[in-house]
Amino acid sequence: MELFPSPDQFDDNFQAFLEEACLKLCDWFSKAEETGPLPSINDLPEVGPKFAGLSRKDLLKDLDLIMNGSFQPSHPGSLAHLDPPPLSASIVGDLICAGLNNNLLAEELSPSLSRLENNLCRWIAQKIGMKTGSGGVAASGGSLSNLMALVLARHHSGLSTDPNAVILVSEEAHVSIYRAIKIMGLPAEAIYKVSADNSGRLSINSLNEQIAKLKFLGHKCFCVVATAGTTIRGAVDPIDDISDFCFSEGLWLHVDASIGGVFSLAEETKSVVPGLSRADSITMNPQKLLGITKTSSLLLVANTNHLSSCFSIGFPYIEPSWGSTMNGGEMGMQGTRPAEILKLWLGLRQLGHSGIQALLVNSIERKTYFKNRINSDIFEIITGPLHLIALTPSAITKEQAAEWALSTRQLLMDNKFMLSRPLLNDRYYLKAVMGNPHTQNSHLDQLSNLLNQSI
Repeated sequence: MELFPSPDQFDDNFQAFLEEACLKLCDWFSKAEETGPLPSINDLPEVGPKFAGLSRKDLLKDLDLIMNGSFQPSHPGSLAHLDPPPLSASIVGDLICAGLNNNLLAEELSPSLSRLENNLCRWIAQKIGMKTGSGGVAASGGSLSNLMALVLARHHSGLSTDPNAVILVSEEAHVSIYRAIKIMGLPAEAIYKVSADNSGRLSINSLNEQIAKLKFLGHKCFCVVATAGTTIRGAVDPIDDISDFCFSEGLWLHVDASIGGVFSLAEETKSVVPGLSRADSITMNPQKLLGITKTSSLLLVANTNHLSSCFSIGFPYIEPSWGSTMNGGEMGMQGTRPAEILKLWLGLRQLGHSGIQALLVNSIERKTYFKNRINSDIFEIITGPLHLIALTPSAITKEQAAEWALSTRQLLMDNKFMLSRPLLNDRYYLKAVMGNPHTQNSHLDQLSNLLNQSI
């Protein structure tokens, strides 16, 4: 087999390599239920290359070892995290993206794909209700989208060089917000935590108290971060009220909607994330529920001009964009990046509006079905309007809850169910994410019975 596909004739050997690799992948999918979410073996092939490159046969043999030791998101018991099975079209989109090997740094290196990203980000932004002039940029994960949003907010506020600049954020915000502040060179004290209510939603009263405290201390705030879908219970902050607050105070509102943002794409579910369209910036991760292969994250903004004004410093070695928008490398923090927008676009096209809505509605229905089968007399159950749910025994100490979570998680793994073991308010829970379309009511019956009998 040649090292590179031929540029001037059809390459039969390359076709055979692709077909054999695809057969292995299809076989791996077909055997998901045999192994459980986690593999029983985890042998790795030799890491370093040999003096002479491997044959097609040996490359595929090495691939076998990697695949056999991989996490299996398609197993119906895979419920621990926000990692659903991949959409068929998204897999193909990922493959084609790799083959095209275009670079979203500049339009001349990705002519159709640069325009596709601009158009799709604009369509999604306006689909969720953002106004004309909105749009966005794709990024390699929600952590990067959140970082870019905070850099953008700080730049817009004129506080880019102020070492005393601060943000206001819910105590249940994602850890990526804390990491972003660290990367931005600000101290941990730059994060002013706002209390959450009993449902895990940011408290407006606490928000008002914190802004009064900041003014008294003379600190300048450049952003309020709201969350549409907290990591453990899926709570959604009162975005409308927070938006009113930000407008009155002249503050940038960023919504980390990595989890909940996609619910705004369907008429039947957009009510669970009200007010989302009023944000100045939004992080949305289609990979977390719609089955778009990793990574798929978007930073959406109310005004795309803010992106280029913040991130553009010029590329003296790149031709200007051919259209009215800037080159992709001037719209965010990443320079060279793959056309991850392709797998998102192809996946959405495969789903259609009806398929998107079905995935979203069914995930919430699975959560509700499961919740109704958990014995609330013995469990404290925490959840929000989305598809996440967590539970802990209510009549035992925190230390006993930690032991229960550890032993019960192993019991569930022995029965091919994988739940996560998060820590919230110094107490361990078991969490289930109901975004796996292969999970049926019969699986949830078995899971709830195991949990109810674990006390």
